[in-house]
Amino acid sequence: MTGMLINISEIKERAGKILRERFDHKFLNEDNRSFRDAPPTTENIARQLYTDVAPLFSDTEAKLCACHLTESPEQSATYYSTGVCEANYWFEFSAARKTMSPHLSAEENARLFGESVSTHGHNYHTRLTFRLERFDGKGVLVRYDAIDACLRALRGELDHRYLNEEVIGLKDRPITTESLAGYIYERVNTMLPLHRVRLHERHDFFAEAWEGNAIFLGLQVPFYAAHRLHAAALSDAKNARLYGKCNNARGHGHRYLTETTIGGQYEARSGILYDFVAFRKAIEESLEPWRDRHLDLETEDFRDAPSTGENIVRALWPKIDNRLNQLLVRLRLWETANNRFTLRRT
Repeated sequence: MTGMLINISEIKERAGKILRERFDHKFLNEDNRSFRDAPPTTENIARQLYTDVAPLFSDTEAKLCACHLTESPEQSATYYSTGVCEANYWFEFSAARKTMSPHLSAEENARLFGESVSTHGHNYHTRLTFRLERFDGKGVLVRYDAIDACLRALRGELDHRYLNEEVIGLKDRPITTESLAGYIYERVNTMLPLHRVRLHERHDFFAEAWEGNAIFLGLQVPFYAAHRLHAAALSDAKNARLYGKCNNARGHGHRYLTETTIGGQYEARSGILYDFVAFRKAIEESLEPWRDRHLDLETEDFRDAPSTGENIVRALWPKIDNRLNQLLVRLRLWETANNRFTLRRT
């Protein structure tokens, strides 16, 4: 009826109280008793935040499933309700390349990759994710000296290189974002046990390589739209109480950001998972009816359901999935920088 798992303001209020009282502007080693005997590493802080906040939602149907903690642009951690913990490390490198496969003819490469077969460059942004299935709160998942040596080795091999000719390990491989993500995964695994890597060729386009040889592609596409949070089955007073200022009768607007991630069969000969142009076209076509529209008044998708983030991402899933041959594995929607909604194929 409400279209929400839980009111976002309720999350902010409950979690914010813990943050203010126990973490914000504190010397964690001494001011927070949880770190008297355990170092306040990024992983430990994420675990403790989850431990402190999760019980506050025991009276709701929606339960806390994860706590994401960013320590810096280069380091973050996630602790899950299952006890799984992940540590993320980001690094950058700049490199030139021709997007092509040595296993294809010149004509095939030109047809598949278009102007990208010409020499060009990227500022690559890469995330390495290490995972422990049961984290007991003892320190870090990866030693600092080990991850430092790993990142130094990767930068030394890839930074300011012409990937097609100057990286020995890439000599007989397709030079695509998918292939490069897989190569980085393989290289890191010779030094440290890695769970997955995400490689951003651009800020809005990435490939992921996971353990088990799984490859994924992701693309972020924004759209602008207005909406009003209002449930027709509720009284005006209940709507105002439930949705607050978002129930304003004249509505309000957002720059929504979608992130579509697909899986499927990676083709080793060409080095691609899915044609990029077709991938982008499927998303753009799915979003077009909503662009610069009032979602409640000018589309059919929200005539009978409030246009909450949860309902928007649910309505968008089949539109994109049907255009991508049911390859969609995850769909994310940012309403604001702080509000993200996610659907996954299970």
